[in-house]
Amino acid sequence: MNALFARKNAAVRARVVDRIATYAVLICGVSLIAITVTIAAFLLVQGSATFTVFGHSIREFMTSDQFNPSQAPQGTQRGQVGAAIYIVGSLYVCAVALTIALPFSIGAAVFLTQIAPRIGDKLFRPAVELFLGIPSVVYGWVGMAVLLPLLKDENAGRTGESVLAAGIVLAVMVFPTITTVSADAMRAVPQEYRMGAYGLGSTRWQVIYRIVLPAAKVGIFTGIILGLARAFGEALAVAMVIGKTKAFAVTIFNGTSTLTTAMTADMQEAAEGSEFKAALWTLALVLFLISMLCIFLIHLISRRRVP
Repeated sequence: MNALFARKNAAVRARVVDRIATYAVLICGVSLIAITVTIAAFLLVQGSATFTVFGHSIREFMTSDQFNPSQAPQGTQRGQVGAAIYIVGSLYVCAVALTIALPFSIGAAVFLTQIAPRIGDKLFRPAVELFLGIPSVVYGWVGMAVLLPLLKDENAGRTGESVLAAGIVLAVMVFPTITTVSADAMRAVPQEYRMGAYGLGSTRWQVIYRIVLPAAKVGIFTGIILGLARAFGEALAVAMVIGKTKAFAVTIFNGTSTLTTAMTADMQEAAEGSEFKAALWTLALVLFLISMLCIFLIHLISRRRVP
């Protein structure tokens, strides 16, 4: 009887614990969704004030290069809120960063998984993942101390602060993200694919670029988009080396501004309730929408089946 009673109590406790765990996980999941929706709604309300309260058009905001919003409160005076320089600057810097980072990231992932997997897992992979824990201010400080003097050219009137400097810093920052995700995708390719290619007489490099890379392309694209999202959202490191000039960068050696650098530079100066504050919230809304777009692309790519 005692043993039967003990088993019943154990079964009851197991059911109670299982129910508690289920509700706890449900609460956590619903909370995350609620927080995300709340942030989105807050940014939408604050960011749309540029158009609903101060009367600017979306076309003006996206295409004009004049960003001089008014500090007057409650729409008593209008300025200019064109964010084209910041949008183009963000795209320019991210393009440079991806152009630099992609060859190194894909090459490192191939080395990790195909060339020397044992050495890669024991030495190279921990070293790559170590980059993820380095604060962004350290990247910016190293960029100021090392990159800017190298890129400085007094004869050409260049101070070193440029799109190239920001792109190099961002490339180093997104390198571990793209590398680790791409390596996981390559590692997930079934070994039978490789053995079949070797059985048909393929060399190692033929197996890599004809079998492994095409089979892992979904994971590689996912890593690229994650790195792009990280690059778009980076503020401090970029602000330290890009120059923060309100002008389009004609070449990669010119300075410019991005969405994040504009927000960090002006957020303390903007008066509450002013057009300036609303314009900065609109920049934040644009960044949020870009992040949502990246997440949507990741889900869209993940649904595709590798042929």
